[in-house]
Amino acid sequence: MNPVFSYDRERESYRLQAQVWLPRARAEVFDFFCDAFNLETLTPAFLHFHVLTPRPIVMQRGSLIDYSLRLHRIPVRWQSEISEWEPPVMFVDRQVRGPYRLWHHEHRFEEQNGGTLCLDDIHYRVPGRALVHRLLVKADLARIFTFRQTKLLELFGDAAT
Repeated sequence: MNPVFSYDRERESYRLQAQVWLPRARAEVFDFFCDAFNLETLTPAFLHFHVLTPRPIVMQRGSLIDYSLRLHRIPVRWQSEISEWEPPVMFVDRQVRGPYRLWHHEHRFEEQNGGTLCLDDIHYRVPGRALVHRLLVKADLARIFTFRQTKLLELFGDAAT
């Protein structure tokens, strides 16, 4: 499924929803997401994304994780906090410092049809509002989450591996 964008008037934020079904057990898929360094694998190369926080990162409520990336050739530092942690069902990361005015990303994992449905629900606000969103952010996020879905299918799509 391609990422779906909308505007949430109640929260005064943009919303991105994406999902991918994987033919693997929820515990296996959730374990993959428990390793923050796997985000490097799920992020397209054009972002030059790297986790800066040293290993091991203990994922739990309150964990802080630092990243570096490039947005349109501009170096950016990003720090996220795990604000909710409910293994193996869901977790939320929220931006503490970074390019967005708001970034609240809920990752949900549902057992479905003998596999796992991975759901991303993101509320975000951008500087410059509608113009910046229309010209830059929406296309970038669509590209990022399409890549992420494709990579997850490559990694987990074959139940025999």
